[in-house]
Amino acid sequence: MTRGHLPRRARTLLLATALLAPLTLAGAASGAPERPAALAAAAGPGVRADAAAGAPDCDPTKSLPPSSSDSGPAVSAIRKRGVLIAGVDQNNYHWGFRDPATGQLEGFDIDLVRAIAQAILGDPDKVQFKTVPTADRVQAVQSGEVDLVARTMTITCDRLADVAFSTVYFQAGQQVVVPKAAGAKSIDDALKGKRVCVSSSSTAQDELHRNPRGAAAVKVVGNDLDCLVLMQLGQVDATLTDNAIAVGQAAQDPTVQVIGPAITNEPYGIAMAKNAPDLVARVNQVLADYRSGGGWQASYDRWLAAYLGPSAGPPPAHYLP
Repeated sequence: MTRGHLPRRARTLLLATALLAPLTLAGAASGAPERPAALAAAAGPGVRADAAAGAPDCDPTKSLPPSSSDSGPAVSAIRKRGVLIAGVDQNNYHWGFRDPATGQLEGFDIDLVRAIAQAILGDPDKVQFKTVPTADRVQAVQSGEVDLVARTMTITCDRLADVAFSTVYFQAGQQVVVPKAAGAKSIDDALKGKRVCVSSSSTAQDELHRNPRGAAAVKVVGNDLDCLVLMQLGQVDATLTDNAIAVGQAAQDPTVQVIGPAITNEPYGIAMAKNAPDLVARVNQVLADYRSGGGWQASYDRWLAAYLGPSAGPPPAHYLP
């Protein structure tokens, strides 16, 4: 069924029901008390996009040069297996979510994974999707549970110590989601003295640790959509997250709004194992073709343009020498 086969309001209500059902609400279900911002934010290993973490020469936007070769060990293993195993989200509206009418995963990140499967295996449907919580993205790659993670994941120098990344395929920045009734006019208004929700091991968590902006307490949860639920329940006052994610929450719930401007730079990349440079190079070739061939723009227009506005095009690729 296409997106146009349901009235907009009916589709929104159906989607909200489908997305809210599988939430983990990490920390919320246990009734764990909220803690001061500095303490709660310090609980996880979130990292800022501009954090060098002891690597002063690190440029997180640079990746290996592209290659169309399928003969490397990592790519060969995928071809022999006959399926690409990808870690994704299923609760991130417009990026990785289940269409309530079809049960199929859809979104900007899902389109990208299918393009990789098409390039390596000749079929966009030869993908095994595994839903991965925000905090488990690096571990899923390191353990070999997945071949790659495409899940609104910011490339940072800290993360580059643990996994490899593709070139940047999207540029986001952190903003705040608040109930419209709160009357907040700025990010400081939205956070000062408030209970703020962030995802575990996210760059938003690290940003609040670096600069709490007067937040009274921080709730750390498993996924960004959990924060929206907690706001609806009145258990938190605001959510700090990437604007690319925030606009999806506002699209799901018309009683909330996104407050800006963005306070960080969040370059998204596809995470892969550090010992799989052939796969990184192959994915970078797919991204190069995806940008130049119109696939990126078509996916943006389908999923994001209505909420983020017209795009100037995909971010340019930068390669290591």
